Amino acid sequence: MPSEAAELSVIVLAAGAGTRMKSRKPKILHEIAGLPMIGHALSAVRSLEPQRLAAVVRHERELVAAKISELDPAALIVDQDEVPGTGRAVQVALQAFDVAQGEPIDGTVLVSYGDVPLLTTDLLRELIAVHRQDSNAVTVLTAVLQDATGYGRILRSAEGTVLGIREHKDASDAEREIREINSGIYVFDAALLREGLRQVTTDNAQGEMYLTDVLGIAVAAGRRVAAVVTDDRWQVEGANDRVQLAALGAELNRRILEAWMRAGVTVVDPGSTWVDVQVKLSEDVTLLPGSQLHGSTFVERDAVVGPDCTLTDVQIGEAATVTRTHGSGAIVLAGATVGPFSYLRPGTVLGEAGKIGAFYETKNVRIGARSKLSHLGYAGDAEIGEDTNIGCGNITANYDGEKKHRTVIGSGVRTGSNTVFVAPVEVGDGAYSGAGAVLRKSVPPGALALSIAAQRNLEQWVIDHRPGSQSAELAQAALSALEISTHQSIDPSAEEGK
Repeated sequence: MPSEAAELSVIVLAAGAGTRMKSRKPKILHEIAGLPMIGHALSAVRSLEPQRLAAVVRHERELVAAKISELDPAALIVDQDEVPGTGRAVQVALQAFDVAQGEPIDGTVLVSYGDVPLLTTDLLRELIAVHRQDSNAVTVLTAVLQDATGYGRILRSAEGTVLGIREHKDASDAEREIREINSGIYVFDAALLREGLRQVTTDNAQGEMYLTDVLGIAVAAGRRVAAVVTDDRWQVEGANDRVQLAALGAELNRRILEAWMRAGVTVVDPGSTWVDVQVKLSEDVTLLPGSQLHGSTFVERDAVVGPDCTLTDVQIGEAATVTRTHGSGAIVLAGATVGPFSYLRPGTVLGEAGKIGAFYETKNVRIGARSKLSHLGYAGDAEIGEDTNIGCGNITANYDGEKKHRTVIGSGVRTGSNTVFVAPVEVGDGAYSGAGAVLRKSVPPGALALSIAAQRNLEQWVIDHRPGSQSAELAQAALSALEISTHQSIDPSAEEGK
């Protein structure tokens, strides 16, 4: 029996054009649950810890190769040549392995695809284990579908042994009645694969080198070919168009949410909640309806997110609350509250028990513990100390038209409504500002900053400058009424005449 430690080589086929996507983007770069399909595929096979991994590319080669190298820098990029077909794709990858090693590789070869995003490492591990335990030459992963249109059919003998695979276009009417389909995912003995591919031709309906022909060649050589049938069809489903992509995305999201709920997370409405595969959640987190958590978002225990939040690469501390908020690249520490209708931009750090309230935008700002930015304002490129209260309508004017400048506000500061901080400016600990203050220079600790000009009223300006307008007519009527009232209050004869 082959050793469990036998060498494993993995080939991921990623050369297809995916024309049914109707997209300038290569099919395998379309995303679900925060990763392109090729990212899910690479993650599943890389977790097997293979000795070598290759991805075969062709369509939009530069885009696809760059993304694969970003996702898995150790993957070997192999270019498919002009010869079409999955058989040729595997052959060039096998040749690349041999060249890299300096001699023909041995052991087990797994062939998978870049567009099967729900395929799991566990199922692949089972497939490899069966292959090795039974000393198979080829082991194919199959599934039984009610509608097998478009799939290759598994051909079995009367005893149930696998004889080969017939592609849908080459299948007879009787063969098309078969419901067991080929997933396209195989485990091969390396030497058998190498020899079988030398015998594969392009003599078929599509003029391609079919990898499936290797199974028939193995059977003819008296080698054992077997199948592992999965009852989870989603794991072998690919996405050829956007309808299938959406269905796969919804199913993957359902599985992600189910796993988190079983791990102790409350998801009030799974139908309206979306969580990417890289998101991390702790026990007793609550996700309210309409929550979308993307990227590397991390939510600690007892925190509440939602309703209606979209968070990307955001860290939420223990027992924090984030309501109706859009955020990215931000950190909300323990016990803090955010929202509703807040916009957290990258670089925002909200301290413990702090507050960013309604209709507030923040960017590149550090806010100390227990400080509050309650409503209707903007804080950007700023440092705010602890226990500070920023009044309604405050903004940091951080941009002078050419450069960004920083505002530093100390601890225990109280600012009046509509204060404007014209950066660069500093406000010392314990300072206050009056309503409407425009701070153009630093405020010493404990000082009251005012920028008050005497109010000036230009009498009848509207009547003189906006004649005929509704405002002018209303103003004239009000002044006339005021004049009559004033005249009556100072003319005794007016009372006597009543």
